[in-house]
Amino acid sequence: MASRRPAPVPPNRPQARRGPAPRGRGPVRPARRRPRRRAVLGWLLGLVAAGFVLAVGGFAAAYALVKVPDPNALADAQVSTVYYADGTTELGTFASRNRENVTLDQVPDHVQKAILAAEDRSFYENRGVSPTGIARALWTNVTDGTSQGGSTLTQQYVKNYYLTDEQSYTRKFKEFFISLKIDQQQTKDETLVNYLNTVYFGRGAYGIQAASQAYFGVDSSQLDVSQGALLAALLKGPGNYDPRKGETQAANARSRVDYVLDGMVSQGWLTAADRAAAGLPETIEPSGNDNQWAGTNGYLLKTVEDELTGTVGLSEEDIQRGGLKIVTTFDPKAQAAAVQAVQDQLPSKLPAGFHVALSAIDPATGGVRAMYGGADYLATQWNDVTQATAQPGSTFKPFALVAALEQGISLRTTFNGANGQEVDGNRFRNFGDESFGRIDLVTATEHSVNTVYAQLNDRVTPAATRDAAVAAGYPEETPGISGDQYISNVLGTSAPHPIDVTQAYATFAAQGKRTQWHTITSIDDSTGTRTYTASPTVQQAFSSDVAADTTYALEQVVNSGTGSYAKRLNRPAAGKTGTTNDNLAAWFAGFTPDLAASVALFQTSADGTKNVSLDLGGREVTGGSYPVRIWTAFMRAALDGTPKSDFPDRANVGGTRGSSGSGSTSTSTSSSSTSTSTATSTATDTPTGTPTDTPTDTPTDTPTGTPTDTPTGTPTGPATPSSTAGSSAGSTATSTRGSAGGAAGGDPDLQDAGSGEDGAGAAAGAAATG
Repeated sequence: MASRRPAPVPPNRPQARRGPAPRGRGPVRPARRRPRRRAVLGWLLGLVAAGFVLAVGGFAAAYALVKVPDPNALADAQVSTVYYADGTTELGTFASRNRENVTLDQVPDHVQKAILAAEDRSFYENRGVSPTGIARALWTNVTDGTSQGGSTLTQQYVKNYYLTDEQSYTRKFKEFFISLKIDQQQTKDETLVNYLNTVYFGRGAYGIQAASQAYFGVDSSQLDVSQGALLAALLKGPGNYDPRKGETQAANARSRVDYVLDGMVSQGWLTAADRAAAGLPETIEPSGNDNQWAGTNGYLLKTVEDELTGTVGLSEEDIQRGGLKIVTTFDPKAQAAAVQAVQDQLPSKLPAGFHVALSAIDPATGGVRAMYGGADYLATQWNDVTQATAQPGSTFKPFALVAALEQGISLRTTFNGANGQEVDGNRFRNFGDESFGRIDLVTATEHSVNTVYAQLNDRVTPAATRDAAVAAGYPEETPGISGDQYISNVLGTSAPHPIDVTQAYATFAAQGKRTQWHTITSIDDSTGTRTYTASPTVQQAFSSDVAADTTYALEQVVNSGTGSYAKRLNRPAAGKTGTTNDNLAAWFAGFTPDLAASVALFQTSADGTKNVSLDLGGREVTGGSYPVRIWTAFMRAALDGTPKSDFPDRANVGGTRGSSGSGSTSTSTSSSSTSTSTATSTATDTPTGTPTDTPTDTPTDTPTGTPTDTPTGTPTGPATPSSTAGSSAGSTATSTRGSAGGAAGGDPDLQDAGSGEDGAGAAAGAAATG
């Protein structure tokens, strides 16, 4: 039987061992794969390393490429505060944002710690960013779509100061890298105080100082622990944590304040005892719509703002964002006196279109001490003191007196005071058609005699009278002032702003020295550095002797003339009444050695298109009635407590050229057919009238003293006037709102038929009065 051979073994398949293996041979094993696995692992590690290098490089590149930008447009904006002349009483503010920066030492340490407890407890340890916080916020945003902060205090500061509130990953990317850089460039204290000065607390308040005032009415340095905790709580969302907004917000605020206070304890920043004593503090009511521009203050603020951009030369951005301290010339007592005098001396119900302009200037400095430009700036933004114009009536006559004195014409010089005289082809009339005999210039001023002043103006020339007015303070561009070829300009046919009249009378008070009126005394920038001090132009308008004699004549107006109501001031005073044709305006302008002021009343139609006669219950409104009463009440209160000063003695300038000489006496007879009157006038170096009555504090229903002048033209209301002047004798000039009225001797509204306070006719048909 043949032996059987074993079956062949498949390739690469190990043969079953049967017994001992053949010598020299071992079992067949599979091929080794370890080198291939190492290659894969190395490749993966290489990718990780490359990724790390790229990440580091990308981070470095991003760090280098992201620059710290300039602050955003409103980052440095601070409120500019306007003060009264005392430098402490606040008048108002200018601000695009309500912010006032403070230094860190002006924020109590417990307030600083409250902010950190609420916003970033690791602030002094971290590097300006919190990667874990950002990752947590990013995860929350991606997974459930809610907005999560995760920002450090430094990142919040960067967002407020350099970036915006834009909700985007690009902004967060920039914020991250800028925060890293800021942390390297600034100390922690610098970052903290910058944050405190820029973050928004609600109620329109940016920064800790504005917030302290908005919620508690105190400076940041006065905040206690509870108040600091509430301000810190508000940072989470002012609208949801202001306890004055409602019960829900109050509950939110209480819970958040507890969180802040407990956090301070956990960080060792507050003791348990102090924590127990702290809680939700009381807050003040939000200011809401309490507008600082309401009432008369708006006119003051607007005038200051105009001066800041005009005389001072600041931009609107400088004013709105500069954090300036602006001290004005306005005196709080005088301003209150102006408002009170207008309210007390006028009827409680005034007709529509009735305007009052009161202004007062310190003669020594040119500073405006008070201004009544209207009852409510929010109702009308037209300032009756600086923007409206009104013909000044006989308040213009003293400029002819100045011109005369400068030409050597003495106060003792006499003229014919008869009514209805023709001067240079024009007929002039006195108030009430009253005639005087030959009287001197003191008496003519005391009783505002138009026929005398027409003759005087003819002698000195209307141009000289105009020049005296301009020298005293009337702007050269005053409507109607250029009508210097007409004798009637002496009756007040121009149309100045009321502040111009006050300026001119302040020049009289300053003994001929004119100091340009202004409302700003000084400006300090946000660091407390003085950047502006007022230095108004000062000019010697006319000699002190001329001013002394002019003042002497105007004193007699108060002592015994058309403005005698002003004797109730009980201190040396001088002034002049003025009323315009058809009773369209009434004035009293006057001064003491320490203060000059003018009061103007005028009225426009209800629609504001034309001027109408003053109407206060049917009684004629003259310069010697309501205007002098308002002036006296104002001056009494404004000067209360100040020592009385005397005017310089009369200088007795010039000689009695073309007159009957000193000591002449004459009798005047009224030209009225129904009555006659006599008046004796003595031209001497002594006053022409001595007050004999006892001043009283209560005004009567009718004006005291001799009625004041008759209107010379039309005042303008809330519109820019244009001047209409007669071109020759006998021509017609129409005067309406927006018109300076007839400025020439040929204006029929200024001739012959006298009416009003002084009743001066300059052309056939009507009369200008004083």
